[in-house]
Amino acid sequence: MAHNSTNNVQIFNKPRVELHLHLDGAIKPETILYFGTGDRDAVKRVAYELVEMKAKEGVIYFEARYSPHLFANFNVIPIPWNQKPGDLTPDEVVHLVNQGFQEGEEHFKIKARSILCCMRHMPEWSAEIVSLCKKYRNEGVVGMDLAGDESLNCKINSGHCNAYEEAFESGIHRTVHAGEVGPSTVVKEAVNVLKAERIGHGYHTIDDSCLYKHLLKRNIHFEICPWSSYLTGACDPDLMKHPAIRFREDKANYSLSTDDPLIFKSTLDKDYCIASKYMGFTEEDFKEANINAARSCFLPEKEKEELLLTLYDAYGMVQSTVC
Repeated sequence: MAHNSTNNVQIFNKPRVELHLHLDGAIKPETILYFGTGDRDAVKRVAYELVEMKAKEGVIYFEARYSPHLFANFNVIPIPWNQKPGDLTPDEVVHLVNQGFQEGEEHFKIKARSILCCMRHMPEWSAEIVSLCKKYRNEGVVGMDLAGDESLNCKINSGHCNAYEEAFESGIHRTVHAGEVGPSTVVKEAVNVLKAERIGHGYHTIDDSCLYKHLLKRNIHFEICPWSSYLTGACDPDLMKHPAIRFREDKANYSLSTDDPLIFKSTLDKDYCIASKYMGFTEEDFKEANINAARSCFLPEKEKEELLLTLYDAYGMVQSTVC
């Protein structure tokens, strides 16, 4: 099935909101070549350039996630030489990303926020992730995520469980990668054990009808990434059987995102075109998905209301109540 023809075609030219986007998966190749290895200027520039990239795609608000620890250790930038890592700390990484986002916001007039990632294979990092979320919650960090190998059970990794429990008690927003390539039990764990408000991907949720119905009732948000799921083999290779179709038909709370635009050589336009061409999405469906994203974003309530009103106005929709 050829999909290259869907690139760079805009079928929904109205404001958009994107919730599932990896900062380390959106680094421009020329930036990697320019810096070679990670340093303070590189981290800040990567964040700034992501704001520029998303502004060009019609996004007015996005949340980008990343692991401060991986950035600090420069594992996210492919270094072709035997260069020594620098002396950045996870705390400094978060500060620099915040700076890059803030400068990008000023120049491109859109809003950008961060989600900090815990990594499944490194539960010892998770306590610091919560601390960084608390420290920078008024400077651009709006929540936390858990990413990595879904086969690593969180119940035996108390570091993750403790971190998410503290986040819940501290009012820190929570999303979890679950049900992408892993089974529906990972989704159940994310919601019941980690108290996730949103699910990254979540395609295999529909394999458990009871769980799926439960999450529909709870209005749990699914962060869907069409092109990513095709390339990773997370779903049936026939895009006309994609779980996003079921989510749309069942009026689930979901939105569309790119995931890793550099790795998958994609833009949000490509994901929208795929959803339109192979999944039957209409302009009304795209409006609903973006409104879902705004309602489920991790902004403070006042800013969320402002975002929703901006969308309603741009979409020509009259709403008596915002949330």
